[in-house]
Amino acid sequence: MATVLSVSGSPSASSRTGRLLRHLDQRLIAQGHEVVPLDVRTIPAEALLGADFRHPAIVEATELFAHADGVVVGTPVYKASYSGVLKALLDLLPQYALTGKTVLPLATGGSTAHVLAIDYALRPVLNSMGAAHIVQGWFTLDKDITAREDGSVTLAPVAGEALAQVVDQFSAALGRTPVLAAAG
Repeated sequence: MATVLSVSGSPSASSRTGRLLRHLDQRLIAQGHEVVPLDVRTIPAEALLGADFRHPAIVEATELFAHADGVVVGTPVYKASYSGVLKALLDLLPQYALTGKTVLPLATGGSTAHVLAIDYALRPVLNSMGAAHIVQGWFTLDKDITAREDGSVTLAPVAGEALAQVVDQFSAALGRTPVLAAAG
């Protein structure tokens, strides 16, 4: 099947966003995909904030994006937008790092007031980076994600059903996305 890069844009090691992504990774693996997790918070701050394109961690992240067939991008919503740490990474990737890729944008937050952050903040950036297909994203309320001590999560039934549906749509889209030749 496809190789999926699962990117957590949360700055916190114990975030619901990161845990949710790792939970969804398991569904993609069960569907036969290879999933490569990337927690942006593990990239050294000096590389991100100093815009060090040659830093080994930035070079490695760029290669992960290049080798992926699809990308899941998850972020907590802060002040009606995606996280700054995610923005810092996206700014350091090549302009068309998502060319030919299927992308699933996901967000978490404390209020439904932030539900449009995916469509008005994150989706335009992903589109500008050349994504071949950005599937319907999903916003999950923090209250619908219960973190367990072992690092796993339990989802409220309605949230779990909705997330399963968007992940399945993403998985199906991975098989239909044409690989576009790079402009030379």
